[in-house]
Amino acid sequence: MTTEVATATPSRVVPATAGLLIGMLLSVLDQTVVAIALPDIAADLGGLDAIGWVVTSYVLASTTTGALYGRMSDRFGRREVFVTAVAVFIAGSILCGMAWTMPQLVAARTLQGVGAGALFALPTIALSELYPRHLRGRVQGLTGGVFALASVGGPLAGGAITDTAGWRWIFYVNLPLGLLSIALVWFALRLPRSGGHGRLDVAGSALLAGSMVSLLLAAEGGGRAHAWTSGAVLWPAGAFALLSAAFVWWERRAADPVLPPRLFAGPALRVALPATALLGALLGGSIVYLPTYLQSAYGMSATQAGLALNPYVITFMVVSSLAGSRVAGRYKPFLIAGSAIVVAGFALLSRLGPGTPYALFAVALGVLGAGFGLLMQNLVVVAQNAASAADLAAATSAAVSVRGLGMSLGVAVFGILLAGQVDGMGKGAEVTAAAIPGVLAWGVPAAVVLVALTTVLPRSAGR
Repeated sequence: MTTEVATATPSRVVPATAGLLIGMLLSVLDQTVVAIALPDIAADLGGLDAIGWVVTSYVLASTTTGALYGRMSDRFGRREVFVTAVAVFIAGSILCGMAWTMPQLVAARTLQGVGAGALFALPTIALSELYPRHLRGRVQGLTGGVFALASVGGPLAGGAITDTAGWRWIFYVNLPLGLLSIALVWFALRLPRSGGHGRLDVAGSALLAGSMVSLLLAAEGGGRAHAWTSGAVLWPAGAFALLSAAFVWWERRAADPVLPPRLFAGPALRVALPATALLGALLGGSIVYLPTYLQSAYGMSATQAGLALNPYVITFMVVSSLAGSRVAGRYKPFLIAGSAIVVAGFALLSRLGPGTPYALFAVALGVLGAGFGLLMQNLVVVAQNAASAADLAAATSAAVSVRGLGMSLGVAVFGILLAGQVDGMGKGAEVTAAAIPGVLAWGVPAAVVLVALTTVLPRSAGR
């Protein structure tokens, strides 16, 4: 195993880090910032029946392109690919702000998502190369904090911008931030190319993207818009099975596979990737439905609900940073502890009732945030440490992509569970507030599985 060392001068490491983190912040913000503005967008552009695609098109595009960006950056350079991706993201953002019909907005969001696919994966790779290996956990802990801040702060920022300047400005504000990210990274990021001179695995990337899109389409429609036995669900489910089989077959034969099979020769990645996907599902489900509970149970506005999630955000950020600085290769105890704390967090949330004081709810939020803070980026570090230097980008991209896929599936599954809970109970805030704790209760057995997975991780990434 090759030990990476910082390859940028100390004077350039800080601005390079700042530029990468700004890009990462943008990619996560634009997953969540739009949700609060959807009513205003629908009122302006019409097309209410397609409003969900404003979110879904971005998530699909960003999730399915992450693995390819890792391989592209091996060949063309981290800086060059990152800057190009930010430029694509900015172009998509401008087109989103200029859209005058719903199809135009969905198309622009897709372009924006194509750029965003690099904005979490590549910083995670580049930061692990900018700093010595013994600092990898600490640095990746910062990215966990950025994720928590952007995930929960997105609706808050979206509400404030929509109320004051209009929904188009939630896209236009990406322009100055994106240009700042480009300037910092272009000036400061100096990393050697990883020597990937082979052909890009376009066929493998297309098969992987197609299988992920098919899975998400089946999950999004099943149990809500369509019956599980309907063609609208069975066709994409069948396509997922066929495309996944074709992807595995192709990757075993490709000269330069986008996801090298050798990554799974050791036990660490065989366990870490499923654990990362499950963590993503729990993250996605909780991030989406906790603000809804605050609004329905406590009568909060969107802005108040965003502020009320501070116990979650603060503990997530603090624990992620502290854990990253103290792991020093001893990741397994932290991961087991984090998984157990997540079990406790979902158990507490499942006990919420009409008379639960906000103070007790805040405690449950803090517990959940602490568990996620111990898990999120440390699982990425496990994947990175399990890979050789040549496979670092592929392993990191795989971890980030499966977490994104897990988040999308988690939102869909929790939505299906919520629809089942309220079916026949009518509508209204009281019904929603009564149903959400029962939905969150499903996080308990899922988190128990996460405990089991972290328990069977090898003590070191190499074994």
